[in-house]
Amino acid sequence: MNRYPVWKYAIIVIVLLVGLIYSLPNFFGEAPAVQVSAAKSTVKVEAATQGRVEEALKTAGVKPDLFTLEGGSLRARFATADEQIKARDAVQRALVPDPADPSYVVALNLVSRSPAWLTALHAFPMYLGLDLRGGVDFLLQVDMKGAIDKKAESFAGDLRTTFRDKGIRGTSVNRNGQTIEVSFRDAAALQTAKQLIQDQFQDLTTTDSQDGNLWRLTATIKPEAARRLQDAALKQNITTLHNRINELGVAEPVIQQQGLDRIVVQLPGVQDTAKAKDILGRTATLEMRLVDESAEGRAAELSGGPVPFGSEKFFERNGRAVIVKKQVLVTGENLTDAQPGFDQQSNQPKVDLTMDAKGGRIMRDVSRENFKKRMAMLIFEKGKGEVLTAPSINGELGNRFQISGSMNVVEANDLALLLRAGSLAAPMEIIQERTIGPSLGADNIEKGFKSVMYGFLAIMVFMCAYYALFGLFSSIALAVNLMLLVAILSMLQATLTLPGIAAMALAIGVAIDSNVLINERVREELRNGASPQAAIHAGYDRAWGTILDSNVTTLIAGIALLAFGSGPIRGFAVVHCIGIVTSMFSAVFFSRGLVNFWYGQKKKLKTVSIGTVWRPKTDGTAVAEGK
Repeated sequence: MNRYPVWKYAIIVIVLLVGLIYSLPNFFGEAPAVQVSAAKSTVKVEAATQGRVEEALKTAGVKPDLFTLEGGSLRARFATADEQIKARDAVQRALVPDPADPSYVVALNLVSRSPAWLTALHAFPMYLGLDLRGGVDFLLQVDMKGAIDKKAESFAGDLRTTFRDKGIRGTSVNRNGQTIEVSFRDAAALQTAKQLIQDQFQDLTTTDSQDGNLWRLTATIKPEAARRLQDAALKQNITTLHNRINELGVAEPVIQQQGLDRIVVQLPGVQDTAKAKDILGRTATLEMRLVDESAEGRAAELSGGPVPFGSEKFFERNGRAVIVKKQVLVTGENLTDAQPGFDQQSNQPKVDLTMDAKGGRIMRDVSRENFKKRMAMLIFEKGKGEVLTAPSINGELGNRFQISGSMNVVEANDLALLLRAGSLAAPMEIIQERTIGPSLGADNIEKGFKSVMYGFLAIMVFMCAYYALFGLFSSIALAVNLMLLVAILSMLQATLTLPGIAAMALAIGVAIDSNVLINERVREELRNGASPQAAIHAGYDRAWGTILDSNVTTLIAGIALLAFGSGPIRGFAVVHCIGIVTSMFSAVFFSRGLVNFWYGQKKKLKTVSIGTVWRPKTDGTAVAEGK
């Protein structure tokens, strides 16, 4: 009756083993470390970089405990903070000889002390939020006026191209702030242009006037279009920041909108504010320009002569100079996708580019007029440009075209990643910064840990005193519930914050409810005269329906918090929902396994240790029996 088959005990053992392994990394703590990341999109952190770092540390007389190279960043772990500072200075001197133009970001960080065998099993500790781990918190102001100015300039260029394509002559298009002024020599051209703007540029509203022999048309961006543009600019900036910060391997950064024109950026574990600003500054702008194919341009490119007027000199990764014209054809805003692949004819690596309608139209016109000429793709970071590639135009381009030739698979993947990285739709500036030291985070962790442990011990004492051996079983099940909760959070690589610790403490109180229901149900069966084995069986079976109903309703509330909450509320909801699921396993499946293991083999069981059972007597009084 109260016996589990072997396969059920096997499931329990496997779950306990997995839970133990994946919860262990959270108990080793964190060690000071130095993190090396790329400061430019065209720079990669790889094995050769690790060799340079090892050589620099050896020269400085500092020996790291462990090296890890993953996620595009290199981390060297040290035993003490003094070694960390000394190592940071040594690596900085070796990798960043010119602070004005750094190729790498060398920052202080914290990494887990977990042993290598746990790391090999992909058992990692939970991420800790800013309030627990310490780090930096920035509030950025997005320049919405700059975004609208940029869009107005784009509209002005589109109007020039459209008027030329439609044969509307004698026009002059100029941008004045956020308005576009167009001059015409006759009223017929004015009316044609006005109708054209209404048909093809729905985001613009126009007013016309006459000044002597000139007719003027003033176009402005509609208010609803401006609001839509601001929302899109904010979302693009958030996406770009995500792409850049994620490449640096910062654990669980928080990047979210605040208000209409602000972005909150939280970088847990980053102790150096200056380096955090460098991370935020790694926002790139992509531009496509024609290479200057004139005799003067070729001479400047090959022999280092003077750069022709209207052109600029940039360099490729290999140091080769490329002379490009100043006129920007398209920017990263016009590029919607870039994917690596293989050319079906030559079987060579390639990168497929997809442009928006405006970009496709421009590329079509440019390719027709500049067949067999080169077009350079430049990426600008911190005001400095670098040529990614400068292929020849070998056919008419449009919304979709490809870049191929003279690249391997790795280079094609890297180029696609750089092209997809995008650019800021609007400039930003840091208006507020806050640093939370690791000591404050450690204090929060200590207080949160004590609250969970004290709550657990208080419940354990009460359960053991009130339910005797069954209370001990319930306490063991509660400990398993806590272990599984930590293990699942670690496996999901979730971020634990102070609200998450509060949810963990609450999960202990909620989880014990199920065991209380089971124990009281067993007592009730004993009170009604059932045998101990029958009481155990009926107690678990009949309490299951109540446990399921109560946990499902609580889970619904948690899912609602998860769906509609944000920030701390969402962190609370994640731990709360996982805690409900683990409590149902530990309180019902695991605790019954313990009871069955202890009592199931005893065929002539006379009593069970479940505390005092009050049996009613025939005269209406009650008598207590210790079981």
